[in-house]
Amino acid sequence: MKHIVIFAFLMLSFLASAQQQVEKWKVIEVILNGPNNGNPFVENNISAVFTTAGHSDTIAGFYDGNGKYKVRFSPAIEGKWTYQTISNVKALNGKKGAFVCTPALKENHGPVVVKDTFHFAYADGKPHFSFGTTCYAWVHQGDSLANLTLKTLSNGYFNKMRMCIFPKDYDWNKNEPELYPFEGKPLKDWDYTRFNPAYFRNIEKRIQQLDSMGIEADLIVFHPYDRWGFKDMGMAVNEFYIKYIIARFAAFKNVWWSMANEYDFMNSLKTEDWDKIIRLFAENDPYNRLRGIHNGAKWYDHTNPLLTHASIQNEDTYKAKELRKKYKKPVVYDECRYEGNVPWSWGNLTPQEMINKFWRGITNGGFAGHGETYVMEDPVKWPSESDDILWWSKGGVLRGQSAERIKFAKGIVEQSPGQLSPYPLFFDWAPFSAVAYKDEYILAYLNLDQPKSAFINTLPKNTSYKADIIDTWNMTITPVEGELKGTVLIQLPQKPGIVIRFIKSNSK
Repeated sequence: MKHIVIFAFLMLSFLASAQQQVEKWKVIEVILNGPNNGNPFVENNISAVFTTAGHSDTIAGFYDGNGKYKVRFSPAIEGKWTYQTISNVKALNGKKGAFVCTPALKENHGPVVVKDTFHFAYADGKPHFSFGTTCYAWVHQGDSLANLTLKTLSNGYFNKMRMCIFPKDYDWNKNEPELYPFEGKPLKDWDYTRFNPAYFRNIEKRIQQLDSMGIEADLIVFHPYDRWGFKDMGMAVNEFYIKYIIARFAAFKNVWWSMANEYDFMNSLKTEDWDKIIRLFAENDPYNRLRGIHNGAKWYDHTNPLLTHASIQNEDTYKAKELRKKYKKPVVYDECRYEGNVPWSWGNLTPQEMINKFWRGITNGGFAGHGETYVMEDPVKWPSESDDILWWSKGGVLRGQSAERIKFAKGIVEQSPGQLSPYPLFFDWAPFSAVAYKDEYILAYLNLDQPKSAFINTLPKNTSYKADIIDTWNMTITPVEGELKGTVLIQLPQKPGIVIRFIKSNSK
């Protein structure tokens, strides 16, 4: 009898160790073989109910071609889970299984969510400060250039990437993609009832590569810069496409949804259509990933409660404080013009002004986004045929000077012990700005002004601070001697782009 008990124990231990496991917030796939005759994208459906103690999630699946059906799930609760599939196809219906959700490892903080109305944080509570960039069509350029883009990103400049799901047609972006989202023939002979799974597999590969570097994938669902007809598919096809990309991509924890790049330039869609598109994501995404909509000339009404944050195209990043009050949600200037030398005004900022826009956004309670548009030949020539790989369109390498300084700013901000909010620091009535975590960590920015000193009379009188003079361009940090409190006069190096940082040292 003793031997039987020992054998049973060993068998249970073996089964437990052999049981499928997935780390919290990562992805488990249920993969089933089924029919590939007819049109599986339209005729067949699959979903699964995932259950743990006192909780269940119903997750829609998708057809991945070649008779493969998949349901992707990202568990947020540790412990044992079971699942059962639901399908109109007998061979796919009622399939059962189980897995264990294990604790998140050190570098896995979960998806980014809205925290305390105006801020972002990871699911484990760690603050997320958005330092984004734009590479609209990098996923459509093939492995060689995409791998170079990933190598550039590995330097840690950014933690969010804006990128188009559909290919893009615009200046310096005229090459054909290697893959197309639907079956058919370019340029416009598409069967909108049949997706090309290889196209979407390529995108999800890039999403996962970004996630491995701690970078959020801000997926642009629609855009107007198109020669293939994808901007004019009609709302029925749009809904079909939206449900498919939710089923494929939503389980990846670093996914954000951007309804459009410059939504108001897509003439075939009216405001009520965009309202419906936003609602489709809110109703069908089981993980409630972040949702925004990016404007051209006309801003969308970001008070829409189904939008999680305000995604803004505007260069006035210092107005973030006003927009926070207006929209009651995080404000991200995803496009505040780009560093570069192209003939268009949106793409010829100096690197100094790019950094200025970042710091003005940061110290007014918002977030800013980077982009780079350098043409290395004569910029007055109509898009150079010999050098059309601009970071903003295709990725590759960064040629400008702002990225390293954005990385520096990111490091300064991430040293805060918590979320940063506008702080009423008084500077001789000058239009300077400051943010703080409570009264413990304060960042005050003096714009591109170059004062010899800063007179400040609003530091808490019962609190002492250590102060640093931060040169945002030269990327230096110089401590101020002694401890400060109450009214202080700080001598400055008389250079543009200075930040004064106050770190609480003690209380009396």
